[in-house]
Amino acid sequence: MTDMSVLQATPSPDPSRTAGGEQRLARRMARGAEFLGSQVAILGGAMSWVSERHLVSAISNAGGFGVIACGAMTPALLDTEIAATKALTDKPFGVNLITMHPDLFELIAVCAKHKVGHVVLAGGLPPKGSIEAIKETGAKLIAFSPALALAKKLIRSGVDALVIEGMEAGGHIGPVSTSVLAQEMLPEIAEQVPVFVAGGIGRGEAIAGYLDMGAAGVQLGTLFVCATESIAHANFKKAFIRASARDAIASVQIDARLPVIPVRALKNASSELFTAKQREVAGHLDEGRVEMAEAQLQIEHYWAGALRRAVIDGDVEHGSVMAGQSVGMVKREEPVANIIAGLMAQASAALEARAA
Repeated sequence: MTDMSVLQATPSPDPSRTAGGEQRLARRMARGAEFLGSQVAILGGAMSWVSERHLVSAISNAGGFGVIACGAMTPALLDTEIAATKALTDKPFGVNLITMHPDLFELIAVCAKHKVGHVVLAGGLPPKGSIEAIKETGAKLIAFSPALALAKKLIRSGVDALVIEGMEAGGHIGPVSTSVLAQEMLPEIAEQVPVFVAGGIGRGEAIAGYLDMGAAGVQLGTLFVCATESIAHANFKKAFIRASARDAIASVQIDARLPVIPVRALKNASSELFTAKQREVAGHLDEGRVEMAEAQLQIEHYWAGALRRAVIDGDVEHGSVMAGQSVGMVKREEPVANIIAGLMAQASAALEARAA
């Protein structure tokens, strides 16, 4: 047995000192929890290959809100995954769909078939008709917004809630930090729809801070990767536990003609492999062998394959070890319930201290 496999709960503050803090936390999370149908307003970030039936059901069973990462799944695979998740939990969970998926509307139909209550759209502007298609199923729609202008447009379009995610997050990222997005956007939109803050959140004190600013809740991904219930390869989890915040770096775009959304991952040889892939795809563009949309889809398929090599096969040197900068606060493997309980205890203590 390695040190990583020894389960240790995050120490909790003295309950006698946090009763008031717990009540304050419950009040601040009430809107988000009611919207999600969960006990606490903590969304599980959708991480391809990681956010599948086991982790998603564990998050929901522990009082949070698990979200299946559809990623590049076919409609048939998503159908199977939703059914398998429903077999593991009777609590609410959602499905994250990528806007550029070629079978997006078929995936929406699969969600409707299973009466999925919440659909999350990520990866760019929702294509024409997709918002209406989701709303027609009766599901609540959550969308990502990296900018205030887009957030206002999405609200006008009918989305029910927003996630604002800063560049500290793992995986695909925008150019602005979480703290700046929260300061800019929460005062403007938090009263209109529930807003969940994401990116670089590693402790309950930060959760308390964003709730105080008007957030309805938070979304966490990196902290759940090393959950006992996560199917991520032992090598992948070890890489997280050994890493510091400075090891989680963003990819670099090498050709201005090929817009590439940066991806934050742990530093390894995959950075060079991605550079080579960009050159290859740019060459195909020059030769007229692919259109821009297909070129961008090839890049996304590259990431899906690179992530699978790391998460499933355990190749953490040549695969993509996507991680947010909060990775430095991942210290051990432990059950999802312990992770959530520790965060809630920290947030409660922080709110109690602020009221003193």
